[in-house]
Amino acid sequence: MSGRVAAQGASLALYVHWPFCLSKCPYCDFNSHVRDRIDQDRWRRALLRDLDATADETPDRTVTSIFFGGGTPSLMEPATVAALIGRAGDRWTLDPDVEITLEANPTSVEAGRLADYRAAGVNRVSLGVQALDDASLRFLGREHSAADALAAVDLAHRLFDRFSFDLIYGRPGQTAPAWRAELERALARAGDHLSLYQLTIEPGTAFYRRAGLGETLTSDDDDAAALYELTQDRLSAAGLPAYEISNHARPGSECRHNLTYWRYQDYAGVGPGAHGRLTLDGRKWTTQRLRSPEAWLDGIESGGGEEARTPLDAADRLAEMVMMGLRVADGIPVKQLEEETGKPLDAWIDPARRRPLIEGGFLDADPNHLRVTAEGRQRLDAVIGHLLA
Repeated sequence: MSGRVAAQGASLALYVHWPFCLSKCPYCDFNSHVRDRIDQDRWRRALLRDLDATADETPDRTVTSIFFGGGTPSLMEPATVAALIGRAGDRWTLDPDVEITLEANPTSVEAGRLADYRAAGVNRVSLGVQALDDASLRFLGREHSAADALAAVDLAHRLFDRFSFDLIYGRPGQTAPAWRAELERALARAGDHLSLYQLTIEPGTAFYRRAGLGETLTSDDDDAAALYELTQDRLSAAGLPAYEISNHARPGSECRHNLTYWRYQDYAGVGPGAHGRLTLDGRKWTTQRLRSPEAWLDGIESGGGEEARTPLDAADRLAEMVMMGLRVADGIPVKQLEEETGKPLDAWIDPARRRPLIEGGFLDADPNHLRVTAEGRQRLDAVIGHLLA
């Protein structure tokens, strides 16, 4: 890995989006696409060019994390990953403890590349396991088996000091005993981080269309709430408390890259559809690349590739901070919120509006942090809606 010795410069997280998958999962609303052929060399050149354009705008930054997401980044050639990490080190300062994560699917072919990604500079891997039984994996449209998943987790454990994997719960008919048993199997293989997501039906997905025809595809609300509470209790007892609604880690093993988003720090997005939040010349901007892989590729090669860039005013920043920051157990430091928005918290959110949430046990009374309680996290959308009304 190349790069200058870490020095000064505001921190920056770098996200690289690889938009391709072998197939589209029925629950997925991410910017992912299936293509018969991918010109890997052309895509490597374009991603490097996009990174260079971002670096031109953000000189003298210290990159604290790089995250290869998708899509399915484990379909990316390891040489491309190595080239991007190397270019990031050439264009910015890399923090000595930089976290470099790659999302991977646990099919046998993709898992076989993990050693190559490790050699390319990746030091953390996140596996999209999603379930530990074959029937559930078929329901979720996954290409791997439960045996593939467990083998990939074991391989990641051998190759990486830091790894994580995802599971999805709240599947139709899923019972608390069945989920508890699945959690026990997961904990027996887990490292210091697990991501546990409730299945939701998102517009534009195959599940959304099927649900519209009357098919039951998730647990009902009461069962989902019970599964959520079971998850929190079991993971806390195992020493992996929730540091964010769906993410659990031993203290010190949180995903640093994702914390950048939730703590409202700067991040740059490279690749189709990638978003960024950048502080430039004293103003915070939202950036977004063209979403279509082909449009982005053509745009980058002709000197473009960006779809939108919008300055964020103080009210925008407040809304984003609340929506992101209340997801984490630590909440939002009031001092940071006031520095970011230029006004006292009480000027934005009247104490009279916060009081019923505090009295109801949904919002913490700590004057130095805007933070929801465990009960509040179960009703986060309603809490946020009330605070920002």
